[in-house]
Amino acid sequence: MQITVFGTGYVGLVTGACLADAGHEVTCVDVDQAKIDGLNGGVIPIYEPGLEPIVIENHRAGRLRFTTDAAEAVKFGEVQFIAVGTPPDEDGSADLRYVLTVARTIAEHMDAPKIVVNKSTVPVGTADKVSTAIAEVLASRSSDIPYEVCSNPEFLKEGSAIEDFTKGARIVVGTQSEWVINRMRECYAPYNRNHEKLMFMDARSAELTKYAANAMLATKISFMNELSNLAERLGADIENVRKGIGSDPRIGYHFIYPGCGYGGSCFPKDVQALAKTAAEVDYDAELLKAVESVNLRQKTTLFTKLNNAFDGDLKGRTIAIWGLSFKPNTDDMREAPSRTLMESIWAVGGKVKAFDPEAMEETKRIYGDREDLMVVDDRDAAVEGADALVICTEWKNFRAVDFAWLKEQLRAPVVVDGRNLYEPKQVREAGLIYFAVGRGNSLKKYGGK
Repeated sequence: MQITVFGTGYVGLVTGACLADAGHEVTCVDVDQAKIDGLNGGVIPIYEPGLEPIVIENHRAGRLRFTTDAAEAVKFGEVQFIAVGTPPDEDGSADLRYVLTVARTIAEHMDAPKIVVNKSTVPVGTADKVSTAIAEVLASRSSDIPYEVCSNPEFLKEGSAIEDFTKGARIVVGTQSEWVINRMRECYAPYNRNHEKLMFMDARSAELTKYAANAMLATKISFMNELSNLAERLGADIENVRKGIGSDPRIGYHFIYPGCGYGGSCFPKDVQALAKTAAEVDYDAELLKAVESVNLRQKTTLFTKLNNAFDGDLKGRTIAIWGLSFKPNTDDMREAPSRTLMESIWAVGGKVKAFDPEAMEETKRIYGDREDLMVVDDRDAAVEGADALVICTEWKNFRAVDFAWLKEQLRAPVVVDGRNLYEPKQVREAGLIYFAVGRGNSLKKYGGK
């Protein structure tokens, strides 16, 4: 098939690369000339494990093309994927300006029947809005070229997006058109061989399915974080609780790890957008609002524990941070707990000395050059001479640590573990004052500079 993908971010680039890798001919289009030039030169604009070799190989083979020429891209593909951003608006609703701009662009240039696929995460009813936008432009052209709009939400996790696309549990398509059903079956046939993954439903149900999935996962995280705060006050260990409830197959172990809050490009904005959608139909989504509220509070827990450890005296202190991305295996820092922590430290006159395996350049891009921010090349350099260590992201190379060595590196023996990587007893026996999440934190504080 000949397929066009609008957008070369996480969703668009992964979609285009994987479809090309399956044998389709794919043209990816973006308005960012520098990004397109980079992709044509083998420069991948995001870090996603396994993506770079797929892009480079399929581009070399001629199955994957990159352009800024929208007219050329529209003419190329029978199927037109819209995979552009839907950032949160000021009121929390999803901003559809880019989606609708692409829809109008397709309508302006189409000269043959097209299937327009909403791949972006969009509110319920967006397929209707996209269809209306296309119809208006075609009417202005006095054209009656056939087209269909369907919903095909993505279910990609940053850090495992390639596997999710190629081996995902389901492929949801919202349409009632036999033409679309047949073509989408052909589009996804290479990834639908082992067992039937395609689920066809109406467009509104497909759109809600995407939001419902992310809201459910976010709810599980916030629920465990709520329990972790309760466990601290009751003298219970949340890790034991997690294992106890996770063994119940009705609950399971996925997404029940307590920590310092969720971040990224999906959960925060999708929970907000679904709550906003509910408000628009006069429904008070109390649970969704609580999920967001708990998460925002949880992002402050690292600073609270750190500040309490030093009796509110962080001015002039240097705090080492391990992990800046919102999760491992990505350089994405959108809504990351590390940002809440760093900004809180700076607000009280503290300094940050940070390391992340992939997000260093992103940190520099966001915050620029600051006297109170030092980014270093490895985890060991981050803790050398620092007053305390805070762990924000559970990268694998943070899991195994010589705690006696760590105590020697730190000026004060304070460790705040936002991901519960270590066994509290073992850390404290090494002489460190250890604060985890929901694990009976030590009441001992470090006194003195």
